[in-house]
Amino acid sequence: MLWIITGILSSYLIGSIPTAYIFGRLLKGIDIRKHGSGNVGATNAFRVLGKGYGITILILDMLKGFVVVVFLGSILSAKITGIPEATMRIALGMSCICGHIWTVFLRFKGGKGVATTLGVFLGLSVVAVGLKLFLCVILTWLLVFIITHIVSIASVIAAISLPVYLLLFNQPRVLIYSSILLCLLIILRHKSNLKRFFQGKEARLF
Repeated sequence: MLWIITGILSSYLIGSIPTAYIFGRLLKGIDIRKHGSGNVGATNAFRVLGKGYGITILILDMLKGFVVVVFLGSILSAKITGIPEATMRIALGMSCICGHIWTVFLRFKGGKGVATTLGVFLGLSVVAVGLKLFLCVILTWLLVFIITHIVSIASVIAAISLPVYLLLFNQPRVLIYSSILLCLLIILRHKSNLKRFFQGKEARLF
């Protein structure tokens, strides 16, 4: 039980690292929460800090989820028995995503969780699911983004597609249920974006 608690807390703290906020402070001396959309995520960093930094922050936020699922998951797998490995890795990933969304370092107000969620499922794809599912989600995101040029809508559609692909690839129920929960969470985090989209006011990236 101690290993499980330690793993969950470690995953949350790793997810809580506010990458965009740190970059804004260190590189430009600004609080990114007071610029652009005010969100502490890669998309707002892309707009406020520039393309290069935005892409770097996107990769780092993905790495948080990937490292937790693959490396921390492997460490705990060697220490814990009685819990299915996939379930444990999912729990670690969910904790990391929660850390990103509700970061303890910024009074529990973080990003929207898309990049970290991608990192989590990339990690799960590497160790359990297979890269084909991750590639399908990425291609879905790219297709929607190419059509709309709106990151938020591409992210929501990709999130909705995730449980669908898991069903099509006949994946374990725990993965499907977890993906549905994450899908609902991402939709809720993007409700203001969706409202603006249906009003024709959601900003395009370019």
